[in-house]
Amino acid sequence: MGMIGGSQEAFIGAVHRRGSQLDGEIELVCGAFSSSAEKSKATGNALYLPENRVYGSYEEMILKEKELPEGERMDFVSIVTPNHVHFPAAKMALENGFHVVCDKPATLNLAEAKELKKIIEKSGLIFALTHNYTAYPMVKEAKHLIDSGKLGEIRKIIVEYPQGWLIDLVEATGQKQAAWRTDPARCGAAGAIGDIGTHCENLIEYITGLHIKELCADLTIFVEGRMLDDDGNILIHYDNGAKGILHCSQICNGEENDFNFRIYGSKAGITWHQMEPNTMVFRTRDEGARIIRTAVGKLSPAANAHTRQPAGHPEGYVETFANIYRNFAFALRARWEGKAQDPIYDFPGIDEGIMGMAFIENVVRSAQDNTNKWTKFEL
Repeated sequence: MGMIGGSQEAFIGAVHRRGSQLDGEIELVCGAFSSSAEKSKATGNALYLPENRVYGSYEEMILKEKELPEGERMDFVSIVTPNHVHFPAAKMALENGFHVVCDKPATLNLAEAKELKKIIEKSGLIFALTHNYTAYPMVKEAKHLIDSGKLGEIRKIIVEYPQGWLIDLVEATGQKQAAWRTDPARCGAAGAIGDIGTHCENLIEYITGLHIKELCADLTIFVEGRMLDDDGNILIHYDNGAKGILHCSQICNGEENDFNFRIYGSKAGITWHQMEPNTMVFRTRDEGARIIRTAVGKLSPAANAHTRQPAGHPEGYVETFANIYRNFAFALRARWEGKAQDPIYDFPGIDEGIMGMAFIENVVRSAQDNTNKWTKFEL
């Protein structure tokens, strides 16, 4: 693996590195860790990489790695930069023969995401998007319960992602993570909606298989001086007739990362909280509530395939990245060996990336439309 972004100052790059290395399938061999050559070099030194494999720019890395003998050069790149770099970095990597893992959202806007799909298809290479929450064992089990009809017809969906870290103008203090996430030039058209709202949209679509038909969005900038939304509330109509409520916010004072969903069908309902990832509650009117726990009892093959710890040991955030990287590595090995990838080892790709960017644009369009109550979802 070669990495683009993820300097010592960054948050998500370190998470990707830890997750990618848990299974011993992937080795970090090179990197262009910052737009600053000095910061990139310092990060490479801290990671004990040889000096000649630490680059001052991703362009230099891709071109120089391409010149190395096969078996020595990187096999793929991991892109962990702010959003505005995702498309040009992925484009150059793919066009030079390198597979790609990219942090979400896929690109800066929908047009870029659609263009990236064309580039991926032309290259024939593998592209993974790290919507990591899909890789929790209990999320896999939730998908299995719905796919197998245990919930019946899905009628009501509530998905929430409250955070509190942006309750004031943190970006004005020089905090790097806040600075780019609130800057339209680097983040895109939305703030909280792009950062965490896309996780909500993606997780529900993954679990239920339902698609948004139309939505009604309300976006707010609560903190004076901020350029992008820090709170979003959305009503959703799904294509099967189900009704949804999606709430994401970064100004919920005292909240951490309480990503959660409640999904109710004609036969049963389920509830899951990311901060208690090993537990899911299954409810019915006639039998009450039943606790489902990771690694306990007869779970689906997908849940078991993504479980790493014995029962009672939490399956955490880093492990979700590890699951995606492991599955991506399996896909690469299957490609090299001329075999089909086992579908149980799935991971998000460019289609999920396009949906995420379409979600952002449709939400922003709805929030800005003071005439029409409901906005038809357009891809």
